[in-house]
Amino acid sequence: MLGRVVRLCLRSGPPPALRCSGRAAMTTILSAQAFVSLATMYGRRGRSPLQGAQRRGRELRQQVRPAPCPKLQRGHRHPPRAFRPTVAGQSESCRRRRLAQAGLVDMLFADSKERGAVDPAKRKYLFQRCMELQKSVDENTSVLQNLKKTDEPAPVGNYNQRKEEEEKQLLKISQQLQKLAAVLSQDNVTKGYTVDGKCQNSPQTEQENEEEEDDDEESSGEEDAEEEEEEDNNDEEEDDDDELEDQPTIKECITVGDFVAQQEGDLTFKKDEVLLILDKKPDGWWMAKNSKGERGLVPKTYLMAYNKGVGQEPSEEESEEDIEVIDETADRTKIKKRTDSHWSAVRKAITENNTIDVLATMGAVPAGFRPSTLSQLLEEGNQFQASYFIQPELTSSQLAFKDIVWNPEKDTIQPRPTRVSLILTLWSCKMIPLPGVSIQVLSRHVRLCLFDGNRVLSNIHTVRATWQPKNPKTWTFSPRVTGILPSLLDGDCFIRSNSSSPDIGILFELGITYIRNSTGERGELSCGWAFLKLFDSSGIPVSSKTYELLLNGGTPYERGVEVDPSISRRASGGVFHQMITLKKQPQLLVKLRSLSTRSKGILNLLPETLIGSMCYIHLLIFYRQILSDVLLKDRISMQSADLISNPILATFPKLMEQPDLMDALRSSWAEKESTLKRSEKRDREFLKSVFFLVYHDCVFPLLQSTFLPEYKWAEEESEASRWKVIADFLKRNQEKDGALYSLLSSEIVHKAFDISEITYDFLGQARKSSASV
Repeated sequence: MLGRVVRLCLRSGPPPALRCSGRAAMTTILSAQAFVSLATMYGRRGRSPLQGAQRRGRELRQQVRPAPCPKLQRGHRHPPRAFRPTVAGQSESCRRRRLAQAGLVDMLFADSKERGAVDPAKRKYLFQRCMELQKSVDENTSVLQNLKKTDEPAPVGNYNQRKEEEEKQLLKISQQLQKLAAVLSQDNVTKGYTVDGKCQNSPQTEQENEEEEDDDEESSGEEDAEEEEEEDNNDEEEDDDDELEDQPTIKECITVGDFVAQQEGDLTFKKDEVLLILDKKPDGWWMAKNSKGERGLVPKTYLMAYNKGVGQEPSEEESEEDIEVIDETADRTKIKKRTDSHWSAVRKAITENNTIDVLATMGAVPAGFRPSTLSQLLEEGNQFQASYFIQPELTSSQLAFKDIVWNPEKDTIQPRPTRVSLILTLWSCKMIPLPGVSIQVLSRHVRLCLFDGNRVLSNIHTVRATWQPKNPKTWTFSPRVTGILPSLLDGDCFIRSNSSSPDIGILFELGITYIRNSTGERGELSCGWAFLKLFDSSGIPVSSKTYELLLNGGTPYERGVEVDPSISRRASGGVFHQMITLKKQPQLLVKLRSLSTRSKGILNLLPETLIGSMCYIHLLIFYRQILSDVLLKDRISMQSADLISNPILATFPKLMEQPDLMDALRSSWAEKESTLKRSEKRDREFLKSVFFLVYHDCVFPLLQSTFLPEYKWAEEESEASRWKVIADFLKRNQEKDGALYSLLSSEIVHKAFDISEITYDFLGQARKSSASV
């Protein structure tokens, strides 16, 4: 059948593309045979042999018919257009298309080396053919990636391996076309040089070469030399592409041709556009941003490294300190103006990824990992720490307190309901990618805060996760321990806010604190983030239930970044395979708990904006009651701004940033409370007096002790030393019935006395009212 089709096509005379001699003609005929085989496979219908041959002959003539090329000499040969796959066939069909496309690439390289290739009209025509063939290769690659093993009519051995090899071959062809397009797109070509950069021969040399072509042996030797030379050029082109991909310092690239978005998430661009590369994915599709701020995926084969001139002005990304960006989070929550004071830390997490690029190139971390955004915000100051949000908030006139109101009838603080008042439980994190052996993980944790798609609206609370060596990809919270559960491991959190933002929600950032084994460098990485919106579009609170939140890669200000892109690349199109792939995606399990009347009453005694652990909520209420007594009940004059002598108010905020000291206070209070009678527990004034004594016998001396090392996050040696000092101090106080022995002992050295240890400056500590929070 194949012979009849070829003979039928040749009876009417060979097309112009086949009227040539030598190696190019043979390549064209081989490509035509590949097209015939492909047409034969797709065109089997219930027709007579003659009708089928006639139809396939017409299709063949259409495929190999050359495109018109104006301003060229008559008789110049034209290769056929690149084959455009229109039907998603099996892997064998893709392989045949790839072989045909490889033949067309060879013809294109041969045409670019001919005499007259520097002619502007021909160079333009060659560039157009190169772009069409590039698009054909991209379409073939897309069809191949969407194939799955179930599409094959018969079992295929080593299917995944064959598929990967085909993808590599297509990528190699795409890299060759990209390099050739870059050369053809150059505006100035030195006369006397061909497109491939080699010097043209003189007319005399050309004549000698033409005479030598009559000798078959010599001509075949020249052809072999040309093939070897062409392979060397192709290897150099692949090296250049690998250099572009491997260098993490290349952030800006220039496009070598036009590209139209093929599906949602792609970025359309024109030739010679400068794009800012945000993420270099290993599958060849990179996340980029154009000058208009639009983001999307672009094929790396259309990019070249962009070298700025000395006299060029810095880009908008580098010059502006505060930038206005319109974006969306994963749940389509719009991000408006980013002109707030902490945007510099966010920009740093997005743009300064040199260390992360190195680790990703080494394979130490997945491509979706980023420097922790919330960790960098915590390092900027105390405005995102719990010690800042437990301070009283002044009204806009700064003459009264906004969130502390005294109830004279009940002789206590007035409960204040808020728009957001809930209890959240962190269950577990599943399928979290493992870092490589080149880094040592010091801590696995989750940082959470209130977020409206633009700004952080609360303090940043941290919960440390635990994991088992048998299942390191699963993180758990609130483990079973003997004694009291450390507050740092408590997965039950309270959340309060009175923000009126319709887009308010909870931002979760999974992170690890690491140290590089080779350099000893410490850092913190984000392993992914999730956003749980607390109100729907009509303003109704979301229901109290368990939520499975898929993690996003990058930062909360990036969209469309995966934590581990290799998971989705290995996925196929079947429903069953998609379900399996979904289970492999990193996710966070959380539960919003419904509040009882008693729980609501307890939460209403807390500050209007605060996130913390449920295990020390009773200690916070003691602090709030003492604070209201000092500021509202016992003050002689409300206009007085003198310092207030109260060690608890002066030092309690420090405990919020040192969880081991908070655990020491919890342990001491639980031990003391167990000895109280029921009637004593119902007396609020008596309980506050007992709390005073426990506080002074427990954590207040430890804060002034020189034996207690400075608190450092995720340093095992420092944490162990602090626990030993705290345990020894509590044991000694229990034996000596109080801390008086430790204060008077000559063996224990304390810090020099400072009046700030016992005085509280509420004007210096109080928060100013902000309309945006």
